[in-house]
Amino acid sequence: MKITVIGGTGLIGSQLVTTLRNAGHDVVAASLSSGVDLLTGAGLDDALAGAHTVVNVSNSPTFDDKSLPFFRTTVGNLLSAGERAGVRHQVALSIVGVDQVPGLDYYRAKTLQEDLLREGPTPYSIVRVTQFFEFMDAVLSWTTDDGVVRLPATPVQPIASADVVAALADVATGEPLNGTLDVAGPDLLTLDEVGRITLAARGDGGEVVVDAGAGMFAAVPGDVLTPGPGARLAPTHYRDWLKTRATV
Repeated sequence: MKITVIGGTGLIGSQLVTTLRNAGHDVVAASLSSGVDLLTGAGLDDALAGAHTVVNVSNSPTFDDKSLPFFRTTVGNLLSAGERAGVRHQVALSIVGVDQVPGLDYYRAKTLQEDLLREGPTPYSIVRVTQFFEFMDAVLSWTTDDGVVRLPATPVQPIASADVVAALADVATGEPLNGTLDVAGPDLLTLDEVGRITLAARGDGGEVVVDAGAGMFAAVPGDVLTPGPGARLAPTHYRDWLKTRATV
């Protein structure tokens, strides 16, 4: 199968390209560095030529209200180019609970991306995943001051990027879902618990304080970032992944 991965050089895209090629597929890694510009549409026709499936793991360069026009334009360009190329399956990476957090511009933008895909001309699959292990350090850094990390007790179920890639590869090589699949890590934690686990693994003596108003996840209501019934649960535990990272 010929598969084009949009955003093929990023954290998820680069791993996905390798996984699909190792499985014997003909894969095009499309990105700005390869001459593909989603905002203008430049290079898309060549990148999608002959592709059966397109997997879009690209991302907005900002997480503010500018992400809305970014996704509106790029999804429109990608769907149009896919229709011209005869693409038979459009796959998009999204976020568990994304449509339940209207207070975050970026989540509203990702919801728009999903809506445009559903309304588009091509059979589709939306893979919604939880927060990546790899981003937990950044989440902590947003609200750290003088060794104190302030985090809300938001329920989360974080996931390793490698497990995200495995799920995407399965969906990309299967029949279109014409719907949504939730994928999450195996451990239900609160965000402040994640902070304490992370600091302990670092050997960091910092303190984690529960603060319902701290950081971007303060806008998240209840447990909407955790998966619903029927979700695919990944095998990698956060504590195990931290141990592996410490030995690298």
